[in-house]
Parts: sequence; C-alpha cells; structure tokens
Amino acid sequence: MKNSKGKEYLAPWERAFDQILTPLEEFIHRQTTSGILLMLCAVVALIVGNSPLAESYNHVLHTEVTLGGGSLTLTMSLHHWINDGLMALFFLVVGLELKRELLVGELADPRQALLPISAAVGGMLLPALFFLLVNQGGEGAQGWGIPMATDIAFALGALALLGKRVPPALLTFLVALAIVDDLGAVVVIALFYTAKIDTVALAAAAGVLFLLIALNRGGIRRILPYALLGVLLWLALLKSGVHATLAGVFLAFTIPMKPKLDAMRFLENAHSLLNQIKAAHEKEPNIILNDQMRSRVTALSDGVQLAQAPAQVLEHKLHMTSAFLVIPVFALANAGIPIDFSAMDQIFTDPVALGVVAGLVLGKLIGITATVWLMVKLGFSQLPMGLKFSHVMGMSLMAGIGFTMSIFVTELAFADNPENLLMAKTGVLLASLIAGVGGFIWLRMIGRGTG
Repeated sequence: MKNSKGKEYLAPWERAFDQILTPLEEFIHRQTTSGILLMLCAVVALIVGNSPLAESYNHVLHTEVTLGGGSLTLTMSLHHWINDGLMALFFLVVGLELKRELLVGELADPRQALLPISAAVGGMLLPALFFLLVNQGGEGAQGWGIPMATDIAFALGALALLGKRVPPALLTFLVALAIVDDLGAVVVIALFYTAKIDTVALAAAAGVLFLLIALNRGGIRRILPYALLGVLLWLALLKSGVHATLAGVFLAFTIPMKPKLDAMRFLENAHSLLNQIKAAHEKEPNIILNDQMRSRVTALSDGVQLAQAPAQVLEHKLHMTSAFLVIPVFALANAGIPIDFSAMDQIFTDPVALGVVAGLVLGKLIGITATVWLMVKLGFSQLPMGLKFSHVMGMSLMAGIGFTMSIFVTELAFADNPENLLMAKTGVLLASLIAGVGGFIWLRMIGRGTG
C-alpha cells in the first residue's frame, strides 16, 4: 500500500516569494539585527540633525498631531506622541519580559537570581553616585537617573556580534541584569521623574488597574479587553502627571502568564481531535464541504491558543514591533543632536555631560564588576559556568551602553532646560560609544586569548 503524505497547495508565485522572504526572515530574527538597525537609525538622526535638514527635522518633530474626534480629542507634538505614546508599547514588552523572568525565567530562582540582581543594583547605584559627585548639587543634579540604565538591544547586539568568542552564559547573565536594570529605571521614573499629580486622574487610573486585575482573576484570557482597558489606563496616567509609558508595565503585569491547559491535557485533547478529524476526512476529504472536519480543526486551533500563556503570546507578537519599529523611531526622533565640533572640549568640562559619561562608563564598569566580585568572594553566589571575571569586566563595560532608556530619562529630567538636555544627550551618545567599542574590543581580546 502506497504511503500518502497528502498534498500541499502552493500559490503560483509562492515558491518565488519564499526564496525572497525566507532569507529576509532569518536576517530579521538574528539577535544582532535589531541592534544594528538601532545603530543605523541613531547615526541617520545624528547626520540629519547636523545637516541643512536639521530645521525641517525639528519642524516635523514639533508638528502637532490630533487623535480622536468631537469633544474627545488629544493633541500632542509628534515628538511627544513618540515618547509618551509609542514608547508605551516598548514598556509593555519590557513589562512582559520582566513578568516572565520573575515567574519562570532567570529571576524565578532566588539563589540563581541573586547574582544578576545584585550586579544590576550595583550597576545602578554607582553610576548615579558618580553623576552626583560630578554635579554636587548644581542645577544638573536632577539628571542623576540618566546613567543608571542599560540599553539591552544595543548591548546584546554588540555582544552577539562577537559570536563564539564569548560564552553563551554571558549573554544570559546580561539579559537577566538588563531586565532588573529596566525594572529599576521604571521605579526611578515613577518615583522621581513625575510631574505634578492630578489626584482625580490618578484615582481613575487606579480604578482601571483594578478592572485589569479583576479580568486576570476572573480568568479572562483574550487580549482585546486588556488592550482596551490598557488604552484607558494610558490616558488616565497621561492626565495624572505620572509618566504615561508606565501604563505599559502595569498592563503587562495583569495579563495572565499561565496557560489554560497544561501540556498533558492539551496532548490528550489534540489526540482525540486528530482522530475525529481523520474520521471526518474519510467521509469527505474537502474541508470546505465538510463542516464536521472544519469544526474539529477550529477546536484544535482554539486548543493551541489555550495551551499557551497569553502574556507570552503577546510578548512574542510585540517583540518585532518593539525592536523594529518603536525603538528605531525613538532613535530617529531623539538622537538628532546638534554637535558643535569646535566646542567638543565643553563636553569634558560641562558637569552634566561629564557626569553622564563618568556614570555610564566608569560607574557601570566598577559597580557591576565590584558587586559580582564581592558576592562571589563572600560566598553568596558563584559565577555561571564558563564565565571568568575578565568576561564580567567586558560585559560591565558594555552595560554602559545606555542609549534608549538614558535618553528617555534625559527627556524627563531636562524637559525645561534645553542646554542641559543637549549636554546630557551628547554625554549619553559619547558614553555609549566608548562603552560599546571598549567592551567589544576587550571581550574580543579575551576571546582570542582563551582560544
């Protein structure tokens, strides 16, 4: 009896499209691609911001955009829509990653999580201290939160470029550290970079958050209700004075992380449905004409959804949007910093710029490395298998790439001080360049030395 594997329908141009799309998809899913795209967008913004197009660039960013209709309208500049609106999606992805790591990932086991958490705390406190020491109560002191964060996309992209020269455990350690780092940045933004509070709007936000928690506790697993309430939460926080992007983190923590069906229950259901599909197929092989087979296939599809955690499904769907749309657009809108090359020496005398550079480069390097060394020497933790302190030093230096979150905090800290805003952004770019190149060269040398 001939073994038939069935037929596969191919559209007339499908093979040609696959030959184009498959390599493109592989390129997009590489770990380095989002980091490379982010670098390109930052470079493009810098070039435009220092070219004859600079005036048009700023004009576009300050163009007012209105959404809504009638009495329900919201008007903000394009720049604010990007920083307050689009970045809420970035924070949603950050929140989903945080929740996953805290529940089932690298941070779920307290003993395993202790080292990256401690390293992240050291890598946040020391950069802030360096910045404050340089500024010593001056008008720029409020920017102490700028050098605290690590840009995970940039740092991982740069690390991935090293390939097998660095152990896989180093990437894992950096991911765990950067996630704790992001959580710290979220807390800092919420507590220290919040405008005047509108208590009525804040109460409305609390009410929406309660509804989101009720959806979770009530077993609601469809994303749409969460998304609709998430928009209301964002609007309420926008009006309250608390930075609206935090709505993304709050929303993420209310979306269910546990699947409805465990693996065994799903396998049992799937096996039963497949048998029913096979029986229905024997009566009528054309699914378009066979309602019984179509209903069983639909039930199997629904079961596939129930066997997955809604939060993880959403994280997977939004990851590409965040990496290839939100962050690049943010870079294009915020990295167009006018640079006066004849006055470059001012960067090394301006306390804000100097504080940012000292914090991101020296603060991260010393803070992370010293904390890891101390935790290991005191016996509280041990280095992950395959890692040496020389690896930790290179990673600590690379953690000084603070681009996205650091510029974001800069916009909050110096929104009303254009001069400090410019100096802080310039410091972030310079520090990220020094940290990225320095960390890359160090780890490359270490990799070469160890074969």
